[in-house]
Amino acid sequence: MSEALWVRTVGVTTAEATHALGSALAGVLEPGDLLVLTGELGAGKTTFTQGLGEGLGVRAGVISPTFVLVRIHPNLPDGLRPGGPDLVHVDAYRLASAAEIDDIDLENTMDNSVTVVEWGRERVEHLSDSRLDIELHRTVGGTDSAVASAEAVPGAVLDFDPEDDDEPRTIVFRGFGPRWNAVPAILEENA
Repeated sequence: MSEALWVRTVGVTTAEATHALGSALAGVLEPGDLLVLTGELGAGKTTFTQGLGEGLGVRAGVISPTFVLVRIHPNLPDGLRPGGPDLVHVDAYRLASAAEIDDIDLENTMDNSVTVVEWGRERVEHLSDSRLDIELHRTVGGTDSAVASAEAVPGAVLDFDPEDDDEPRTIVFRGFGPRWNAVPAILEENA
């Protein structure tokens, strides 16, 4: 994997703030942008994507595409960005390789859409020369979940309530390729 051109870390304290950050980032997204979301279950990947959808002005109802693999949310003529890109939301959790990603034919939608791939790391990098890698970590029992999960004893129960969407999160953004040569202003403001 190539090295990121830049890295920015943003802390959010609620699910609403995660959603709002996604909505704000949508303002700088363009057709053809590829976003790769990584994070454990409950980290806020879908909440962040719902914010993106709102900011892009796509049809409401962004939910995880876990069982269908791909959901396309069309841009609305009366939405926030009339004529803007559609949102293609992919869940690559069950896909084991880049070849399986190719089978779902994202190349046909990428030029006119913003494509968000949950669990896509090491599976979708071949789709574009540029990508925005977004890694979400949920605080677990007062500790960043990335640290907690690395130190957890196999089979141990982590100390957090999966129904509590308002636990703090750390979101790490990494820009790869010429499209992301500069850090978007929204991330500079929130870093």
